[in-house]
Amino acid sequence: MKFNKLLIPLSLFISIGVHAQTNWTFKKDKIVTDFASQVNPSAVLPEYPRPQLSRENNWKNLNGLWEYAIIPKSNNEPSKYDGKILVPFAVESALSGVGKTVGKDSVLWYKNNITIPSSLKNKDVLLHFGAVDWQTEVYVNGKLAGKHEGGFDPFSFNITALLKSGNTQEIKVKVWDPTDDGPQPRGKQVKKPEGIWYTPVTGIWQTVWIEGVAKTHIINTKQTPDIDAKTISVIANLASAQAADLVKIEVLEGGKVLSQNQIKPGATAVVPVNNPKLWSPDSPFLYDLKISVVRQGKVVDEVKSYFAMRKISAGTDANGIKRMFLNNKFLFQYGPLDQGFWPDGLYTPPTEAAMKFDIDELKKMGFNMIRKHIKVESARYYNYCDKIGMLLWQDMPSGDLGNGWEPNPGIIGRGTEQKRTPESEGYYRKEWTAIMDALHNYPCIVVWTPFNEAWGQFKTVEITEWTMKKDPSRLVNSASGGNFFNTGHFVDLHHYPQPAMPRPDLFGKNSILVLGEFGGLGLPVTGHTWQNKNNWGYQSFKTADEMLAKYKTFTDRMIELIPAGLSAAVYTQTTDVEGEINGYMTYDRKVIKMPSAELLKLHTRLYDASLVK
Repeated sequence: MKFNKLLIPLSLFISIGVHAQTNWTFKKDKIVTDFASQVNPSAVLPEYPRPQLSRENNWKNLNGLWEYAIIPKSNNEPSKYDGKILVPFAVESALSGVGKTVGKDSVLWYKNNITIPSSLKNKDVLLHFGAVDWQTEVYVNGKLAGKHEGGFDPFSFNITALLKSGNTQEIKVKVWDPTDDGPQPRGKQVKKPEGIWYTPVTGIWQTVWIEGVAKTHIINTKQTPDIDAKTISVIANLASAQAADLVKIEVLEGGKVLSQNQIKPGATAVVPVNNPKLWSPDSPFLYDLKISVVRQGKVVDEVKSYFAMRKISAGTDANGIKRMFLNNKFLFQYGPLDQGFWPDGLYTPPTEAAMKFDIDELKKMGFNMIRKHIKVESARYYNYCDKIGMLLWQDMPSGDLGNGWEPNPGIIGRGTEQKRTPESEGYYRKEWTAIMDALHNYPCIVVWTPFNEAWGQFKTVEITEWTMKKDPSRLVNSASGGNFFNTGHFVDLHHYPQPAMPRPDLFGKNSILVLGEFGGLGLPVTGHTWQNKNNWGYQSFKTADEMLAKYKTFTDRMIELIPAGLSAAVYTQTTDVEGEINGYMTYDRKVIKMPSAELLKLHTRLYDASLVK
């Protein structure tokens, strides 16, 4: 079997090195994607960063070359800067142009001088960060704009009062990130990467931008569909609302208003959606929303958004086994474990096209779901999954490891819960809340997973039930492959390499049965590995034909397990990642190890509705 290699237009293969118009130098000391050659330091990830709350006429992207310095944590501020860093790529990444680690004893500083566009004059100016890992202080013209702790959630500061007269405004950002020397959520990052643990990510790793808004403006919305009632519920939270202000909600299709409602700020608008077009992987239909703040008949702020009419729920099959239902019908969900790492950008894809490529290739392979593994992506990632119909299971990034793990359900005496400090517990709760709030409006997300494989797992029942109460519109997978408690909607087994499942007669009456991880078949491809030795998979092969033959036995086995009670399965994994060579694709995305057309045939059989009555 020949590998499927990507066909990239010749025009995209520009030289990697010092960019003609900047001092940015690409650090190419390991493999990279072809998308890296498309990175333009003058227009880095230029797309509008917040598609679920869009004001596209009054914003400016601040990605690009900033100054940086790494200094001892004990020092107050750098006396001079070390050079240029390409934002929003983490300082450890090749695409940052730096490629240095920071660690718990040092801090990373950024500095940039910006101009405020004339279109933002006479408006309040908000400074937005998509994500910064981990503890952040932001200064504007030498004054503190605000602080934030959390590596995976977006945050903003109103900097209007800190702006000075004239065209130039100075922004400084101070970041401290202890990686695995601290108790904060950090996912797969470790200071000494090996095995299933990867390179640290420190600093800014999602888009930085400014936005001009009215004094009274919409801060955020919460949108929840109900396909049974044929309604969409919308809450809009406002800054500086006045007593007589109203919020107008309009549902649109193709520019035509279908229905509307008007409410007080902070109240819940219930808007009818008659004859709803239901969203699914095969038909990802999205409705448009327009949300306006109205004062004495005049619109003072307006945002655009969207939603889908879709429902995820637990149901029961003819044998009394709990199943996962989409839009009140059973749909087997199958997808890869997806780490969201890139050899050149680490947490950050080089371009929008790179981000879309991963999702598109998985769609071509016949997957209808992705398990986003202990990492959170950009808003545009979830927006794209909404558009093309890719279901998502969203993990909470883990941290503060060290407790005992029992991977099998129904066993007492081995698994233990982590005894977190109040500080550690506070970090977890604060960030999980922020992540759920930030991602609530994306219809692609159907499952929340608070814990994975007992990594930092604590107060399981309390955390799970809090998660269920906070968002009753989705299912909660309490502990994927972790220490099992009688809580949440699932019993989730991890089993490598071949498929297996929890026993339906023991667990199937009360819980949805899923195979949260399996597979991990390894195939190193010469010239496309991150390192020259110590590469590994859960079972390794020498040829793609051998791996495909083994993989086919896995899908055959799943066809036997689905009628017995299996509702979903997650294969490890989308791509190779650093020392792991168990991806459907190589880490540099240049080789697809098994033909997508063959995978599509194998996977399509799993969705046969006749398998489950």
